[in-house]
Amino acid sequence: MSISGLARRHVLTIGAWSLCGLAGSRLHAQTSDWPVRQVKIIVPFGPGSGADIGARLISDRLMKRWGKPIVIDNRPGGEGIVAVSSFLAANDDHVLMFGPSGSFTVHPYQFDNLHYDFQRDLLPIARYSSTIATLAVPTSSGVGHMNEFVARARANPGKLNVALVPGITEFAWDGFVKVEGLEITKVPYKDVVSAAADLGEGRLDAAVAAYATLRPIEATGKIKVIAVTTPARVPMLPGVPSTTEAGFPSLEFEGLIGFFGPKIMSQELRDRGGA
Repeated sequence: MSISGLARRHVLTIGAWSLCGLAGSRLHAQTSDWPVRQVKIIVPFGPGSGADIGARLISDRLMKRWGKPIVIDNRPGGEGIVAVSSFLAANDDHVLMFGPSGSFTVHPYQFDNLHYDFQRDLLPIARYSSTIATLAVPTSSGVGHMNEFVARARANPGKLNVALVPGITEFAWDGFVKVEGLEITKVPYKDVVSAAADLGEGRLDAAVAAYATLRPIEATGKIKVIAVTTPARVPMLPGVPSTTEAGFPSLEFEGLIGFFGPKIMSQELRDRGGA
């Protein structure tokens, strides 16, 4: 099974999400007694990340609809476990988590003795978007296509490095290098936005991250996006091939972003998140 297929299978296990989600009028109309106070949204990445940008955009709409303040609480680090732990410790139906399902659905494959079970402890409420994840390199590298990057890595085992977003991105990358027989050093970052800046300065050879995170650096001309990890090209980047189109389906994956509630949230309130 491909990484994309694996991701889809685990997304299905946590429920079908509504495209309308928490911003839908049905939720507001049928839960007029909620929220009764400030709502906190925990994001497993730092400010400026793709998930953070999405959380702030939707929170502006929700504050107008709900008439209550919303605080974004960025909790990067720890492979996403820091954010999940903070979310579970709150045990409060006014504390939500917002981010890619891939931040934690791969944890059982990466870590032993997890202190939580995502199917038991996290309740999916609503899908918000799909992340456009991209592979980018410094413009100064002269690499213009993914096959050129792979060829360079193959010719220089262990000499290239890459920054990755924790979760499904890192999991998919590990599968990709194994399939292709590559040795590329992973550089850990607590904040992927810092990795984007380092990529632009040539301190990294590659990065795989949300396009929303890389776009500001791309606009300076310092980095080049050479592939998207989605099954096909995306309208936002029509000139950029997918990893599968480039001949590397082992790096195909999708990231579904949405809201999650705590296990104490009533089933009725959760169900009303759908349109």
